[in-house]
Amino acid sequence: STDTCNSLLSFLTIKSPKFTSLSPADPHALPPDDITFFESFSVPGASYISDLICKSRPTTCQLDPLSSTLVKSCPSSLLPFICSIIHTSLWTGIVPSAFKTAALTQFLKKPGSDATNFNNLRPISNLPFISKILEKVVANQLHSHLSSNSLYEVFQSGFRPHHSTETALIKITNDLLRAADSGQISILILLDLSAAFDTISHTVLIHRLSTIGISKTPLNWFKSYLSDRTQFVQLRTFRSNPKPVTSGVLQGSVLGPLLIIIYLLPLGNIFRKFNIHFHCYADDTQLYFSTQPNPPLPSSSLLSCLTEVKSWFSSNFPQLNSSKTEILLIGTKSSLRPVPPHSASTTPHFSPPPKLRAWVSS
Repeated sequence: STDTCNSLLSFLTIKSPKFTSLSPADPHALPPDDITFFESFSVPGASYISDLICKSRPTTCQLDPLSSTLVKSCPSSLLPFICSIIHTSLWTGIVPSAFKTAALTQFLKKPGSDATNFNNLRPISNLPFISKILEKVVANQLHSHLSSNSLYEVFQSGFRPHHSTETALIKITNDLLRAADSGQISILILLDLSAAFDTISHTVLIHRLSTIGISKTPLNWFKSYLSDRTQFVQLRTFRSNPKPVTSGVLQGSVLGPLLIIIYLLPLGNIFRKFNIHFHCYADDTQLYFSTQPNPPLPSSSLLSCLTEVKSWFSSNFPQLNSSKTEILLIGTKSSLRPVPPHSASTTPHFSPPPKLRAWVSS
């Protein structure tokens, strides 16, 4: 019913924090040296845009005036109009208002869970087809800027070309197995954020973009992209009243995952400051520290690192999900034998998060 749609949208809106003040300057988000500034977009040709349309999945949204299948089947007829929309947006730094509304559909986080419990639902934003083409144009140029200036976090495997869950798995397991071979025990901390896509501050995100060299028209474009957005919940034929989006980036958008990665860039500087190994997959972060047993007490640097990470999250608004954050001990049977029973989980194997999809055992 419409009331259910309105209740669900209200529940999702509560997750978004109310930013009553600006975040203090982040000492970990210092601009890199010798950076090339991204001051203007390259305006793509018609063939480039046509190629993006042909390669895109026909994800028609109820907000589309025409079916995406029809757009893909008649590119030559519609291409001049689509190019005009995209070119104008890139020249002016303004995102069309028609592209700023999202229809939220809900998917169960776990099959078989109770669909009437809103906590079990994952909202995915359906966006107009042409808006996604515009986002792909911008995302490709943003990726080129990040790559050419070596701005990507080296140990980030999420939503990057030539990176995947496999690269994250290989890096983490290789480091843990090498530590185990040398007789060490590793303390693995799996950080989990609560609704990271919904809780990032637009003000902080714009500041983060400026620190990596986004300026002038591109920066204005991102300000326009984030501002004056609305969303509504669609359940079958029922629709909620629209509500403004004042924080976060949209799950289901093209740019959302890339903006999350940029937002979390300062975390890598904190881990390096304390010489803590880490690897990220989008907003999921694994920290690990290897030490000799008898007993494997966390080092002062690890504890200091965790304190600073918690402080960083507090000032940058994403919240750690304590109930899903895990601490595990990893090592061989012989190295784990002398470990006190309450040091951590002392099982000689561990089940990594579902994204890694592997078992590592002794």
